[in-house]
Amino acid sequence: MIMRRVIQTLGLLLGALFGQELSAWRVSGGAQWMDPLLGVPAATGGSMGAVVGAFAGFLLAAVVANPLSRTLQRAVERLSGIPMADLLAGLGGLTFGLALSSFLYPFVTDIPRVGALLAAGTALTFGYAGTRIGLRKKEEIGDWFRTRRVVELPVQEGPRFEEHKILDTSVIIDGRIADICKTGFIEGTLVIPEFVLEELQHIADSSDLLKRNRGRRGLDILNKIQKELDVKVLIYEEAGEEPGEVDSKLVKLAKAMQGKVVTNDFNLNKVCELQGVSVLNINDLANAVKPVVLPGEEIVVQVIKDGKEHGQGVAYLDDGTMIVVEGGRDFIGTTMEVLVTSVLQTSAGRMIFAKPKLLEKAL
Repeated sequence: MIMRRVIQTLGLLLGALFGQELSAWRVSGGAQWMDPLLGVPAATGGSMGAVVGAFAGFLLAAVVANPLSRTLQRAVERLSGIPMADLLAGLGGLTFGLALSSFLYPFVTDIPRVGALLAAGTALTFGYAGTRIGLRKKEEIGDWFRTRRVVELPVQEGPRFEEHKILDTSVIIDGRIADICKTGFIEGTLVIPEFVLEELQHIADSSDLLKRNRGRRGLDILNKIQKELDVKVLIYEEAGEEPGEVDSKLVKLAKAMQGKVVTNDFNLNKVCELQGVSVLNINDLANAVKPVVLPGEEIVVQVIKDGKEHGQGVAYLDDGTMIVVEGGRDFIGTTMEVLVTSVLQTSAGRMIFAKPKLLEKAL
């Protein structure tokens, strides 16, 4: 009902304006001649034309009010079902197109007779083109705004740059990242992508007991980092679901944020290096901070099992470094002093070869 009244009111006003303009157009130089259309002097033709135009406009609006109101109602319902991203992209394109047409408006309206019509056509054309371009480029526009929202940091005093450390699933399950953060060696913001959380949740819900325990441990580590440690944590949420493996998503996110991937995964480490993404490998850090042991030094170890070769015994340092003790099989279960003979660095870690100090003294 309200829509019908609005349409009839608009028809009345537009009809009056059209009738007045039509009567004024029939006056040539303001001469007092009889208007052949209305049968009155031209001086009063404008007023009469407005009345006649208003009446005609009202009748026409009354005829088209019902179908036009239904059409408008369907259009409103259809617009309500369009996603907000599409509406914003289309509105932005429409605004850009109309702004561009406004620059041409002064030049187009100067064209005789068809200037106004041409200006309206230009506005419609540019507005439609801008809307279509905005809808087609909505993904790129969304990615740009999303990247700017994540990468841009609050302005701080001084030239300090705060890096983003993007955590992989393996390094969360490992658990050592919490201890490293506690020591203060990790600076910047820890970024936990939503797809990593989903993978952890999937592991925690696994029917396999070992996987389930590993997944729950990872969730506990994240909870500890977020609530107990003085570290900035950012949960990165994807605006749109994109296909791909977790590793490829991590690489893309690291490139977009200009951050570093924190991982224990050897394969992901290599992929990041090939893609030019910086990597912080916890295993490399652990190997780097292990105490340096040189040949000829004496250390105290406990032999716990026999080695692969005949007569060998195996012991471990507190950091997990394996020590192969020549002739140590006879000392399994005892604590003894050994003399380091050589140190071997492998991709799996550091391995130390030693022999019992007792045997050295005997010699």
